[in-house]
Amino acid sequence: MQNIQSYHDAFVKHLEAFVTSKQPETLYNPINYILQLGGKRLRPILTLMTAEIFENDYKKALDAALSVEVFHNFSLVHDDIMDDAPLRRGKETVHEKWDINTGILSGDAMLIMAYQLFENYEPHVFQDLAKLFSKTAIEVCEGQQYDVDFETRDDVTIAEYLKMIEYKTAVLVGAAMKMGAIVAEASQECQNSIYDFGRNLGIAFQLQDDYLDAFGDPKTFGKQVGGDIIENKKTYLYLKALEFSNKEDQLQLEHLYGVSPSDPSEKIETIKQLFVATGSAEATKKEIENYTKKAFSVLESIKISEANKNALMAFGENLMNRNV
Repeated sequence: MQNIQSYHDAFVKHLEAFVTSKQPETLYNPINYILQLGGKRLRPILTLMTAEIFENDYKKALDAALSVEVFHNFSLVHDDIMDDAPLRRGKETVHEKWDINTGILSGDAMLIMAYQLFENYEPHVFQDLAKLFSKTAIEVCEGQQYDVDFETRDDVTIAEYLKMIEYKTAVLVGAAMKMGAIVAEASQECQNSIYDFGRNLGIAFQLQDDYLDAFGDPKTFGKQVGGDIIENKKTYLYLKALEFSNKEDQLQLEHLYGVSPSDPSEKIETIKQLFVATGSAEATKKEIENYTKKAFSVLESIKISEANKNALMAFGENLMNRNV
């Protein structure tokens, strides 16, 4: 197996070859812009890693990995329009740099381009990749709709929240890994198991993101700490704090999540204190650990070498111990 940096570098090189100047520039320049904004490239790295774990040349999975990344960025372009977000990875969002119509049309083209990349595979591999992609894409849309619905609901449950992050975030992590297994032509059992590994890791990853949003180091997190609190997002931290609070703290929390002060610093600090005092912060860390262990337990049944199992576990542990 390669190291993570090798997969990253190989993928970025493949991406750069894909990002070319085409006409009309007003359609393709925004696509090239978002694809070159950087990011962790977590999903395509997992696709490449999985292909090699199942004894295949990871280079054969580069187009599948690129498809995952193009789709992921398509979803970000449209999410940013829905959220009216001004920045993505510290730079102007597509709809801000150009306009909303450009963001919609360039995003649409990216979705089609993601499908086109499967045409570079043999028909039976193409069919399996396309079926998985269609299922995943619909689930991501469902997850996004749940997220939008939750903004206006005061009765969101923990189970509903976990389902939302599973669909919005985790299924794409699972699909990224399963695509690597499909390209490697691993058994159906292995494909399904590696999908479950990725899905559970994806849930842990999103819970970790929720936690870091409140308690991360502003120097390394890469986003505004407290952003979810400012936007009154009902994250796992918030829902657990409500569950563990007495009536007085519940009312205070609900009140704070109903206001948007011009200077949110005091609101952020008060809510963070409630997260700690109620035990919500600790419960979130335990749930991150719980889903990471669920992911690792799946590895026991997968027919791969111990060295490859250890590599996947090391990757998962690094992901959960991150501060960005």
